[in-house]
Amino acid sequence: MTASIPQLPLRDELFLLGHHDDTGQPHLHRQALALGMAGGVLIDLFLAGRITLDSYDDHPAADRWLRLNSDHPVGDLIADTALTAIHHSRTIPTMKAFLRSFADDLYERTRAGLVAAGILRHTARRRLGGLVRADTYLATDTKWAVVARARLRYLAAGREQPDNHTAALAGLVAVLGLTDHLYLDDDTTTLTSHLKTIAEQHHRPVREITAAVDAAVGDLATATYR
Repeated sequence: MTASIPQLPLRDELFLLGHHDDTGQPHLHRQALALGMAGGVLIDLFLAGRITLDSYDDHPAADRWLRLNSDHPVGDLIADTALTAIHHSRTIPTMKAFLRSFADDLYERTRAGLVAAGILRHTARRRLGGLVRADTYLATDTKWAVVARARLRYLAAGREQPDNHTAALAGLVAVLGLTDHLYLDDDTTTLTSHLKTIAEQHHRPVREITAAVDAAVGDLATATYR
């Protein structure tokens, strides 16, 4: 079923999993989702061999520095923009600094890219006698989110060994609190724990990027409810 469907970047899969299939409404705060997507961009760049992290073990994950292995483009507009941002940074950026700055408009850029690719469609309608414009973005085909959920289901059920991409997706979904919206299991606490366990088997830099996302989302929640 999944073989004929191209694998989307992690940020795109998180965007789709982070919204209700039928209404297009986000399941969590947009900026929290954007922080997760920024982490997905970093993970994709690491898996492509473009970046690495510094080796100072005494630094918390969020304070680890990003280093370029290569600034050769990967052929993805948003990922290549991230490479350029790291390359031209005046100082070596920490993951915390990168996640906060790159996530700033990443939600809108990712959505626009999905519309341009024909994966999302935009509709606008007027409410309250035409005074209020309501914009809705819905998937043109639910297969994209369904396939992503299916890969996570197979991992959670032990039917497949985790590949790098799906193991990273499992970790990001878990720290963003999206397991409630995967429609995979009623016991979301156990499922979240299982996905985190799978993610813990990943490359150390991927685990640390995921931990930095978790910390950034926690900081956002603290600032929001302070």
